[in-house]
Amino acid sequence: MERTLHQWFAGSVARFGDRVALEAGGARHTYAELDDLAARLAARILGACPGRRPARVGLYAARDTLAYAGYLAVQRIGATAVPLNPAMPQARNLAVAGAAGLDVVLADAARAPLPPFPSPVLAVALDDLGGDRAEPLTPPDGVDGLAYVLFTSGSTGTPKGVPLRHRSVSAYLSHVVPRYGLGPGDRTSQTFDLTFDLSVFDMFATWGGGATLVVPSRYDLLKPVAFVARERLTHWFSVPSVVSLALRLRRLAPGSMPSLRWSLFCGEPLTLRQADAWRAAAPGSVLENLYGPTELTISCTEYRLPADRARWPRTPNGTVPIGLPYPGVRHAVLDADGRPAAEGELCLRGVQRFPGYADPAVNEGRFVAFDGERAVPAEAAGVMPDDLWYRTGDRVAWRDGVLVHLGRLDQQVKVSGHRVELGEVEAALRARPGVVEAVVLALPGADGELELEAACTGTDLDPVALVKGVAEVLPGYMVPRSVSVLGELPLNANGKVDRRALATTLRT
Repeated sequence: MERTLHQWFAGSVARFGDRVALEAGGARHTYAELDDLAARLAARILGACPGRRPARVGLYAARDTLAYAGYLAVQRIGATAVPLNPAMPQARNLAVAGAAGLDVVLADAARAPLPPFPSPVLAVALDDLGGDRAEPLTPPDGVDGLAYVLFTSGSTGTPKGVPLRHRSVSAYLSHVVPRYGLGPGDRTSQTFDLTFDLSVFDMFATWGGGATLVVPSRYDLLKPVAFVARERLTHWFSVPSVVSLALRLRRLAPGSMPSLRWSLFCGEPLTLRQADAWRAAAPGSVLENLYGPTELTISCTEYRLPADRARWPRTPNGTVPIGLPYPGVRHAVLDADGRPAAEGELCLRGVQRFPGYADPAVNEGRFVAFDGERAVPAEAAGVMPDDLWYRTGDRVAWRDGVLVHLGRLDQQVKVSGHRVELGEVEAALRARPGVVEAVVLALPGADGELELEAACTGTDLDPVALVKGVAEVLPGYMVPRSVSVLGELPLNANGKVDRRALATTLRT
C-alpha cells in the first residue's frame, strides 16, 4: 500500500509507541514522545502561516532532536521538507532557500544569529513549544505530492532542486524495510546530513520498521568503529570513504564490530579492498553495495557480496558491482548513439524516478525516450512523463550478469559521498577578483580518496586567498585542497584544456 512519509512513521507510533525511536545528543525519545514533539512543532509551523497551509518548509537544524522532530512536523502537515545545513556557508543556504520558494523556515533558536532568509523564520526551542498539537494533514496531492526537495551541485554554479514524491519514497521503503529486516530491537546509524538524500533511509527505513535511530556526534563520525561497538548497532549505512578513514586510523581490527548484522554502503564507489577490511571487522554482517542518484530516490540498485570470500567478483576497476535494480525500476545501458550496449550510460525509469528538476530548464538533455532500439532526446518542458528515461551520466558495464560502475561521463564526481559538479567549483573560483580561467580536477589523494585540486590564471592571484574565498560560498567538501596559479592552461590539439596534462602539472 502506498503511504506518505508521515503514514510510515505513524504506523510505527501506533504499534510501537513505547519503543525508543531516537537517540540523539544524550536524549532518548520513544515513538509516542517523538510523535508528540512533531505534533507540537507542526502546530507552531501552522501558527506561523495564518490562513494558509505552507507548501514548502525549510528546516534549519541538524543532528539533534529538533531536526528530526522538525522533519516529522513538516510531513505531519502535508508540506514539502527542504533541509538546510547550518554547517554550510550562509551563501549556500540562502541560495537554496531562495530557489526553493519556501513559505517559512523552521530554525533552531540555539543557532542564532540566523541567516537573513528570504522567507519568514520560525525560531523555536524544544523546551518552549507550548501544548497545542496539530492533527495530521494529507498532502494536497496525496502520495503524488512532494515529500522533500534536495539541492545538489549544479554545473552552472547554481544548486539544482530535485523534488521527490511520496509515491516514490513509499515504493523505496516497501523494498528496503523488509529486505534488511528492520524492526523493534534493531539499532541503526544516522551518518548522513539531512541535505543528503541517503538520510531519508536513515530516518524512515528505521522508523518504518519500528527500530531505533542512533545519531552519532561529529566526534563519533571520526571514530565509526568505536561508535558501532559502544552503541551496539545492528545496521550501518554510510559512504565508503568512512572505511578509508577507519583504515587510516588503524581502527578496523578483526571482529571489532560484532553487533552488526547489515553493512550498507552508497554514495560513491566501494572498492573490494574497503569491503574486505570492513567484512573482517564485522564478520557477522551481510554487506551490500547500493547505487542511486538523488533523482532515483535514495538508491535503486543493490549488490550483495557473497558470504564466501572466494566467490567475490573481480571487476576491471577493483570496485564492488552495483548489482541490479530494485523492483519497479527499469534500466537500460546505452552507447553514444543511444543504442543498447554492454557498456555505456546507465538510464533509468520507474516508480522511483523524480518528476523533473524544480527548475524545468535544468531538464534539458537529462531525459530520453527509448523504444528498445534507440533513445532520442525528450522535450524538457514541465513535469516529465513517467515513460521517459533519466540519463544518470554514469558509465556502467555488464560483468557476469550484474552492473559495474566505471565512472562519470561528465564532470560530476563524488567527494566523501557528496555529489560535486566541478563546474560549480570552477564558477566559484572565476567569481573571485582577478581570476580569468579556472579548472578543477578530482585527483586521488595519498589514501586513494578523491581530492579537489584547482588551477587558475589571472592577475595578482593569491592561492590561499582563493581557497578561503571559495570556502565562504561552498560546502567544505567542494573546496579545493589547493589552488595553483599558472601563466596559462595546457591545451590539446582541439584547443581545449588538456586535463590529463594539467593533472600531471598539479601533481609535480
